[in-house]
Order: sequence, then C-alpha cells, then structure tokens
Amino acid sequence: MKIIKTEQLKIRFECINGCSNCCRLSGGYVYLTEDEAAAIARFMETGEDLFLNWFVRWIDEKLALVDGPEENCIFLEDGKCTVYPVRPKQCRTYPFWPENMKTNERWALTKQMCPGIGKGRLFSTEEIAAILKGKDLDSER
Repeated sequence: MKIIKTEQLKIRFECINGCSNCCRLSGGYVYLTEDEAAAIARFMETGEDLFLNWFVRWIDEKLALVDGPEENCIFLEDGKCTVYPVRPKQCRTYPFWPENMKTNERWALTKQMCPGIGKGRLFSTEEIAAILKGKDLDSER
C-alpha cells in the first residue's frame, strides 16, 4: 500500500451541485462538537436540549448525528443539506479527510464516490495540508 505524499499533492476539487454522495453515509458517522450542535440547533430555531435528544447520539464518547432514512444524513432532504450554512466541520472538509488521503488506494475509492474530485479549482499542497489540520474547505453549493 503506497502512502500519499502530501508534500507533492495538488488536487482539483469542487462540490458539484446536485451531488450528495458524501451525505449518504452507508454505515459511517457524522461527528460534531457541542459548539456545532448548538449552532445547528440555533439555525433550526430549536432548543439545544431538544436538538441533542432528537438528532444526536454518542459513538465512542463522541457526538454524532443520528442516521436519516436509508442511512443517509438526517439533514439530507431532496438531495440537499438542510443545515448547509452551519454543517459540521467533518462535512466542510470533505473529501480532504486524513483517512481518505492515507493511501493511493483509499484516495482512488474516494474519487470513485465523489464526482467533484478532478474538477474545479486547484488546491495547493499548502491548502490541502491546512484542511487536513482542520481548516474549513470553502465550498459553495
């Protein structure tokens, strides 16, 4: 298994309008912080306690969104994110997740799932490294 060398990495990416493949979890989890949960609750104009009771569960001592229909994200509706402006960091940094970029094989699988990889603007090595360290990916959709 070959490890991706991020010091040489440059990738084109844009979030494709109408695509919601990254929101179709297939057994994965969307983790979020307490601050992110509070932001979504405010955005939804609901109380934080109510939001936590209805939309969040604990997975390995971390907050995670409950699954929606067919294991999709609970906030995926008609192919769109209903909380997009306040979506969790995990969502804001896709596809540049460390686990997706760990090996060439894993990146190839991610590219098969995400039609936006290879399109759009070129992300520099420095930008990718910053995203991998937690900087938001400024995608619009």
